[in-house]
Amino acid sequence: METQQHQSWKLRFSFKNATIVVCLLNLVTALFLLQGFFSPSSSSRRFPQNHPNSVKLSYAKESEELRRAMQPLELIRRVREIERESYTEPETVQHTETKQTAAVDLSKRLTNARTFTDAASIKALEEWRKRKMERARQREMGRNATAAS
Repeated sequence: METQQHQSWKLRFSFKNATIVVCLLNLVTALFLLQGFFSPSSSSRRFPQNHPNSVKLSYAKESEELRRAMQPLELIRRVREIERESYTEPETVQHTETKQTAAVDLSKRLTNARTFTDAASIKALEEWRKRKMERARQREMGRNATAAS
């Protein structure tokens, strides 16, 4: 009886039967995986990789909008206008002459007023006028050097 049991055991679990069983299991597993990869509804549930990308994209768009909103556009526009003015419109000789004539006119008025002031204030006024004229010359020289370069 033992030999009969041993032989029936051999028939059940032969290498051929074991190979067939393993191949069937592999086939079922492969079909299950293929179904998981190709089915559209299950792929979005199992692999939510698109969701973080869309969230990151919305964060990137929002941060770009905030960055643009924080730019001082009015200040940038004004700086560009000033730069254009300084490059395109050098100060003319006539403009400087009007400043000088205004300074001469002011000094003439002040000389008329000297009769009513004391000597110390006259001296201080004369020094102020000289400093003012010197600063005007220095500014003019600086503008000419900037325009030339």
